[in-house]
This record gives sequence, C-alpha cells and structure tokens, in this order.
Amino acid sequence: MGFLPFGFCILFLFFFCSVQAQQAYIGQGTNNCSVTTNSALGYSCNGVNRTCQSYLTFRAQPPFTTVASISTLMGSNPSQLAAINSVPQTATFNTNQLVIVPVTCSCSGQYYQSNTSYVVQPGESFFLIANDTLQGLSTCQAIRNGNSRTTVNIFPGQRLNVPLRCACPTRNQTGQGINYILSYSVTWGDMVSTASSRFDGDTNWTLQANGLTQQSATIFPFTTLLIPLQNPPSSIQTVSPPPPPASPPPPVQPSTPGSSSSKTWVHIIAGVVGGIVATLAIVGIVVYCLRFRRRKVKLEPTGTSSESFEAAEKKSTKNKKEGVDGLSGVVDQGLRIHDFEELKLATGDFSSRLSERVYKGVINGQEVAIKKTSRNVSSEVNLLRKINHFNLISLAAAYQHQDEYYLVYKYMENGSLKDWLQKKGISLNEARSWSRRLQIALDIANGLHYLHNFTEPPYVHKDISSSNILLDADLRAKIANFSLARSAEVALYASSSIRVAKGAKGYLAPEYVEYGLVIPEIDVYAFGVVLLELVTRKEAVFLEKEREVLLSEAIVVILSGEHSESALCDFVDPGLHPKQQMVIVLRMMKLILACLAKEPEDRPSMGEIVSSLSKIQLDVYRSEFMYCSSS
Repeated sequence: MGFLPFGFCILFLFFFCSVQAQQAYIGQGTNNCSVTTNSALGYSCNGVNRTCQSYLTFRAQPPFTTVASISTLMGSNPSQLAAINSVPQTATFNTNQLVIVPVTCSCSGQYYQSNTSYVVQPGESFFLIANDTLQGLSTCQAIRNGNSRTTVNIFPGQRLNVPLRCACPTRNQTGQGINYILSYSVTWGDMVSTASSRFDGDTNWTLQANGLTQQSATIFPFTTLLIPLQNPPSSIQTVSPPPPPASPPPPVQPSTPGSSSSKTWVHIIAGVVGGIVATLAIVGIVVYCLRFRRRKVKLEPTGTSSESFEAAEKKSTKNKKEGVDGLSGVVDQGLRIHDFEELKLATGDFSSRLSERVYKGVINGQEVAIKKTSRNVSSEVNLLRKINHFNLISLAAAYQHQDEYYLVYKYMENGSLKDWLQKKGISLNEARSWSRRLQIALDIANGLHYLHNFTEPPYVHKDISSSNILLDADLRAKIANFSLARSAEVALYASSSIRVAKGAKGYLAPEYVEYGLVIPEIDVYAFGVVLLELVTRKEAVFLEKEREVLLSEAIVVILSGEHSESALCDFVDPGLHPKQQMVIVLRMMKLILACLAKEPEDRPSMGEIVSSLSKIQLDVYRSEFMYCSSS
C-alpha cells in the first residue's frame, strides 16, 4: 500500500515538470483599464526567435467584413489574408464568419506584438476599441501603454498605435514539432478543447502554452488563447468547428523514434496513472456521497443563455418541492464554505452587521460581505457566474441553510454610494470633487454598458439606485444587487403587482410604472437619477416643507422656472463650486435630462453616455490642471 502513494508522487512530479506554463493566460485582467499587469501588456518574449510568422483570428463584423478592411484594421498583408482564407482580395465575409489573419510577430521590449494603427471613432474608449472592435486581440492597458502614457481620454479622428497579442514558439514547443502559434479570440461558449481541435491542435499543448490545467481550464470572452500548431491554419478550419474530441490521455514525454522499450514504458506509465486516477475518482465519489447525502444541496446550473428567468424560477420552485432545496458551492473566488458553522464563525455569529441583512465577515483571511435573504437566489447566482467586469460586483460563494440563502461578496470599504453621499465632509478635497464624482459616474456607466451590450444575452439590471452602487477603498464603483435583473433579448412586461412591490422609489422609468415594460432604457432613466444625486448630494426622494419630492421632478421644475441658473446653483452641491463651474454643471444637466426623457427612445444609450461623460471628465481634468498651475 505504501508503494502506490510514493509512486504516484513521483509520477505527479514528473507530469508537473512537463507542463510548466510558457505564457500566462490573461483571464479576467482586461476589464479594469486602470490596473496594468504584465499579462495585460502582452505575451513575454521567451520564444526561440524574436520574430516569426504568426496568426490571429477575427470574426467579421461591420464595418470590418472585407479583406481590405480587416487587413487594414489588423495591419496584415491583404493578399496573404485572402490566400489563407481561400477568397479573392475583393471578397466580403459574412457577419461573424471566422477569419484567419496572418501577421508578423516581433519582440518589442519585453513583449511579443504585431503592430497596427487605428483611427478612433465617435463614442469609443480604450476599453471599447480593445474588447469590441478588436475582440480582445489587444487590451486597453496595452493600447494605452503603446501611446502617450499621459493619455487619459481619446478623441474621434485620433490615430492610435495598437499592439496585437501574438507569440512565437518556445524551445520546448519547437522540440514537440510546433512551428506556429495562433492567437485565438475567445467568444461565448468556447472551451480549450473545442478551440484546439478546430485548428487540429492538441488540447494538452494548448493548456501548457497558456498555463492552464484540465481542472482549471475556464476561458472568457474578449481574451486570447494561444493555440500551438504544427502546420499553418487553413480556411477549412474556419467553416464550422468539429465535434469535441474524446478526452486525451495524460501527456507524456516524447520518446525517441524507433525505441520500442521507451514506448513500452510510456504505455506502462500511462496505464498506472490511469488506474490510480480512476481509483481516486471512485474513492472521491464514495466519500462525497457519504459526506453530503444528508445535505442534499446543489448549486443551480448556469443554464443556457436562452433560458428565461421565469423558467429558471419555476425550475427552482420545482426542485424545492422535490426536496432538492439547497444551494452550496464555489462561484468565482475560491472562498469555499463547507458548513453553516463557518458562516457563523466568519461573522461572529452574525454580530457584525453592515445593514439590515448584510454582515461583515472574514473567510480565509479575506474581508467579505455576506448577504442573507429568504428568496430563491438561483437566477441571480446564474447571472453573476456569467458576467465579468470591474464595475460589476463579483460573487465569491453562495450557500443555503434551511430556508435562508447566503451570498458572499468581496467587502467594499466605502459602502453604498447613497451612504457615502450623505456623509459629512466628503468634499474636503474640493478641487478634485468633480473628478471623483465623474469617475464614479463613469464606473457605473461602464458597468451598465457592459451589461447591456457585452453579455450573452444582454441584461437589464432593473434596480439601479445609489443604494445598489458600492464603493471600494479607492472609491471605484461597482454595481450590486442583481436580484431583479432580466434578459433584454426581448421586451418583457412585469405585472402591476410586481412592479409596484419591486423597484426603488424615485428611480422608476415612466414606461415601467405605467406598462411594466422591461427594456435597457429603464436602467438609463435610473442612471439619470443617480447622476442627479452625484451632482446635488440630495436623495432620489427627499423632504421639502414636510412633503416628499422626487429629485427627477424637482430638477425639471427648477430648469423650467424663472432665474433657473440661479436656482440651479442653489440646488447643486456647494462643494462642486457651481458658480465657478457652471459650464460643467449645464453639460451634466443636459445629459441628465436626456437620461430622464419621458419617451425611452429619446434617451441616450449607455455607450453614448460613456462617451459624453469621458469628454466632460477630460475638460474637468484640464480645468483642475490650470487651477493647480495658477495656485
């Protein structure tokens, strides 16, 4: 019995040494453009050659659907692009058709890159160019780093240097017969195995190249996956992906050609490893069943993107009736909760209260916020498992005990935006107060822009309010509370009883109040109210002469009355120096009124709002710079 564990350890060490990462998969590091990591800047120059032939993939999207437009965007030779895709140079690709882009990959400093340039279009930001236009083939950090380091915002017509993500084979890869590296643009539903097999690549080689393992092989949209290839990719591989391959055997060191004894030992080792793995799997299953048979808990499956939230709720109710009434598991951050006692211990027996049903705790040395609720959270958990953005709160773990659900989040040091705005003395640094609040506004806008346009399917948050915006230690905003979120694929109508009972007073759009219409524009309306709170430091519903007044209605009265500018100065937070900054105040009011338009089609999209706020923010930076220079 002692031989197997010892032998297993030897084999494990042997296997581990053979799969050292050659390049780190970037993962979720592309969403926060203000934080730069090495992996976000590019792949390290650790290949045999400093320059090599490399390949990218790009999905044709208007206006980039022709050979000419795609080759210009990617800095590729149009004749080579046409040839490898087996089309004439005048060809137009179908929307979403996968296109192979041949590029020359070269070392630039520490990182490999293929250089191109791009002219900024109206409404674009570093984030949108990297993730929307270039489909993750670059990052906002890399683009910013490749241009002026002082660049904060960009302007339509500005030409940017853009480093595209590529790599050359390492010595280890060339020893395995790898001659090319393809940078694959990951999209929704992709897996390492399907992406590799599509281009006749080996899944294990791909895992090794990206520092991934069979147990940890999750990949995300708007990122790149390096796929090592023996031969150049071909147009046949872009037509439709082949079926997923069978699970490959564990990788082994290549044997010397013609050595029958080496092959025999390879088979013996593979057999031993396979037997051990199978035995451990059976033992693990037995232990799991014995340990959890009384608990009968499970995390609701993520489900397909087309599954409606109503169907998910019915499914959850059905499961509960059948006795499967638990929810337990790790969602994202690895904060595994084994039993209810750990929750009690983490929160001091739920004595550290942040609000009525939210508690502060410490799990594995990390500060967390634990939200307790009696409603079924399956839909919310499923949504939070799909989304990934710096400005959206991320769920660390979910657990159910009896009839209560517990959601574990990262602790946000500055609490809700509502509480922060009502604190005294938040404008001590008055010269930077506009900048601070504009950054918060941009954070919220970017989060909603992602939710409306970059998730699959798109979602409506449906409960945007200053209470559901949380601020971290650096006063960066994250949207929280997705309990009411709904798919935006089709317009939904909420019943009158539901819409009266749910939704924060003062934030509800007219079309939702009157008809129960659930569309992205209701988030835009609520965002307009939050903007108004940021500018005035008044609550969405406040008391005036002992009666409740809606902030959204009060501003309309002020701007439509006599002496509106003077009244506006009195209404805006004095810490923002409205008299000295009246131009900024009026621009913000124009944007706010557009968000609060009665007709939803008259409201701007979140992309347009991000663009407008970015321009205002830049002007504020300029004015503050001049103020500091003159003082």
